[in-house]
Amino acid sequence: MIKRIKGTQDILPEATPQWIALENLIRKTMTLYNFHELRTPIFEQTQLFARGIGQLTDIVSKEMYTFLDRGKKQLTLKPEMTAPIMRAYIENKLYARAPVNKVFYIAPLFRQENPQAGRLRQFHQFGAETLGSADPLADVEIIDLAMSTFQLVGLKNINLRINSVGDPQCRAPYKETLKEYMRPHLAEYCEDCQRRYEENPLRVLDCKNPTCQQLNQQAPKLNEHLCEACDAHYARVKETLKLLEIPFTEDPYLVRGLDYYTRTVFEITSDVLGAQNAICGGGRYDLLASELEGPDTPAVGFAAGMERLLIAMEQEGIVLQEPPRLDVFIVALGDQAKSQAPRWLKQIRLSGLSAETDLLGRSIKAQMREANRQRARFVLLVGEDELQRKEFSVKLMDRGEQISVPFDEIVDFLKRQTKQD
Repeated sequence: MIKRIKGTQDILPEATPQWIALENLIRKTMTLYNFHELRTPIFEQTQLFARGIGQLTDIVSKEMYTFLDRGKKQLTLKPEMTAPIMRAYIENKLYARAPVNKVFYIAPLFRQENPQAGRLRQFHQFGAETLGSADPLADVEIIDLAMSTFQLVGLKNINLRINSVGDPQCRAPYKETLKEYMRPHLAEYCEDCQRRYEENPLRVLDCKNPTCQQLNQQAPKLNEHLCEACDAHYARVKETLKLLEIPFTEDPYLVRGLDYYTRTVFEITSDVLGAQNAICGGGRYDLLASELEGPDTPAVGFAAGMERLLIAMEQEGIVLQEPPRLDVFIVALGDQAKSQAPRWLKQIRLSGLSAETDLLGRSIKAQMREANRQRARFVLLVGEDELQRKEFSVKLMDRGEQISVPFDEIVDFLKRQTKQD
């Protein structure tokens, strides 16, 4: 038997209502903040991610699904959305349409990493990006948007951590200070961090190895090595978060895992998820547009994992949408009634009610069981007697009542009853 690929999942019909309700809530919230949806292809040129995310990041060096097409072009299934959003911004000259572009996305992404709860090889993210503003208020709006989305979902146990990673001018001397601290302890760090020591020491602070994390607790703090401009930017972010009464914790070792971040970075976690507790991360990335050969464009955004968010919702008992109930089930008995069933189904469906009938030629008892299984609100029974009288025998399932309704009045009757319910 052919089975699904490791690290993927089938989202079954009983689960899709919760997904759809969550997606609708996200879209509604984005609209309130005046963000507009942008969709990009599911695969891009590999070079976009190598240049945009960073050749030395784990995503590019270990996790991407990359292949050659028939034209021998190297393509990659999207592992993240920020670089494709920026590519679309540059290629379509969105900067010429408006000085500030506020966009959001909901998309499937792909990373070949070790599957675990809420972390799959095909996963889904939603996120938002503000392109064109260097104002700290744009950073705060992005954070507020993320926090508001989770609060509207109903999550209670969430926490916001923030930091500033400065700009290239700040980071250059800090990297040397960090390497000086690491040098006497280098043998105690994991192999990846020993490699990062030479290639990109800042990424050592993002290591999840417990030993490395313990060593990093005594490392110099990046937010204490900011230049005057970056320090002022960070101060304004904190000041405005307090104004909006958004609680936060400063984490001087928070750097995020991608190379394009500058100044503000943040992460939102859930207390109900255990060790892998991050549900959202983001920050400012003012250098990405120029790295992709576009005009200098300050930008800030976030990304949030849908699967991990849904697990947190389940842990907190949050149900946005129950599986939908069937409105009407038609039990047609005999060939003549069955031949008329499609016409009745269409009339009912065109009125805005869902309707179904038996397609297996089952007995009346079996059809009633099926109507119960589908939690039908109304069952229309029609056999020889009903055909002669030109009336349905209508069972109101929630009330346990049965009445007769003429064929030509059934749609109006069902609509009235549905409104009353």
